[in-house]
Amino acid sequence: MSLLIAIDGPAAAGKGSISRAIAKHFGMAHLDTGLLYRAVGAQVLKGAKPLQAAQHLQAEDLNGPELRSDTVAQAASKVAALPGVRVELVEFQRRFARRTGGAVLDGRDIGTVILPDADVKLFITASAEVRAERRYKEFLDSGVKTTLEQVLTDVIARDARDKSRSAAPLLAAEDAVLIDTSDLSLSAAIAQAIAAVEKDHPHEKS
Repeated sequence: MSLLIAIDGPAAAGKGSISRAIAKHFGMAHLDTGLLYRAVGAQVLKGAKPLQAAQHLQAEDLNGPELRSDTVAQAASKVAALPGVRVELVEFQRRFARRTGGAVLDGRDIGTVILPDADVKLFITASAEVRAERRYKEFLDSGVKTTLEQVLTDVIARDARDKSRSAAPLLAAEDAVLIDTSDLSLSAAIAQAIAAVEKDHPHEKS
């Protein structure tokens, strides 16, 4: 498959799991672009300047369990609102997308900014309450102490920040297929996403 697939959506909507499943299903490369911002956010938490961290980001910086922490996630959301940081990371993402064999990129501005000409665009969403419950369960499973109320507050705050930022705000591309996972199992959401890809490009079925 040589398609470019752009997948966007808010935190904990399921876009990461869906993106990985689509990439595996069609045998394509996958990039979680949020990791770029999380890696920069992690460096900032260690004392680095945001722009310098983005300029010197290395592939090995995208690994590590600390990138999945809520503290790093909040830092990532803040640095992602800085235009200079975004400019530095845009070309990284576009280079990845130009690789032979196509690619699946997921994030918050893939279909609107990074790959506006993507062959397929999906916008994965869910209610704030459902997303907070999912994130809260993840925290409990990993031993992080918090409350559902606090997680919901953080989710709502992050949504507001991501949607209102001047640089590439979170929104669905006009031609994106909307998939609401609020009442879907992960397997059902993945099946719906794969079906959306195959509907527009039936000759690309695996």
